[in-house]
Amino acid sequence: MDQDKYRVLIVDDEFLARKLLKGYVSKIDSLELVADCSSAFEAITILQKDKIDILLLDIHMPDLTGLELVESMKNFPAVIFTTAYSEYAINSYELGAVDYLLKPIGFPRFFQAINKAIDQIGRNSSGNNLSSKVSNTEESSTTAEETLSIKPTADFLTVKADYKIYKINFSDLLYIEGQHEYVTFHTVSRRITALYSLKNLEEQLPNEQFIRIHKSYIVSFHHIQDIEGNTVNVAGSKIPIGGSYRDILMERLNLK
Repeated sequence: MDQDKYRVLIVDDEFLARKLLKGYVSKIDSLELVADCSSAFEAITILQKDKIDILLLDIHMPDLTGLELVESMKNFPAVIFTTAYSEYAINSYELGAVDYLLKPIGFPRFFQAINKAIDQIGRNSSGNNLSSKVSNTEESSTTAEETLSIKPTADFLTVKADYKIYKINFSDLLYIEGQHEYVTFHTVSRRITALYSLKNLEEQLPNEQFIRIHKSYIVSFHHIQDIEGNTVNVAGSKIPIGGSYRDILMERLNLK
């Protein structure tokens, strides 16, 4: 999309969160802040009367949550969720969100998300400036994912994301989380979100070091700390075990 400024709306019920995001927006010349709102209902009024390209949206808000706001809209801008709660990531990507930022949000991570939003706007510019849930789903099914090839003797993988190539050592990789058409690599020091298929990763990663335990998760054997009920504790993160994967996990751990 060829335009001078991308119009941004911030929606968050916390004053300090809005202040931080306003400061970040002001640092990027290609962005123009239209307004900042403390509630989803206030945002609806602005969205109905103003052209918004990028929506920075909190999830936990009184009366109407960020997820409910997006669900209620037939058409919506490029959405970047900003929240302190990691458990809604999959829901947000299912709704067609561009990115999912966990508070506290650093500027480099914010800048990456904005670049993703601008890329999406560019892909959609031949039609509507706003992307509908239907068109977003259709796009996700036809978007070419990055191919991944890991040498059998390698102890690392390389990932293309955010215009960079990241080297991730297998020993540092905690788990991989599937999020709609994207996956997030959770390592001991950072998170990297990229356009890959969880199925392709499952086939490429060394199975003596990694195992798929859920339709949305692959975990590292080395970093499993304990199993409680239907969850696996991986370096302090509780990962659900899918019903169809439990027997395989127990067998691999010599518990069956």
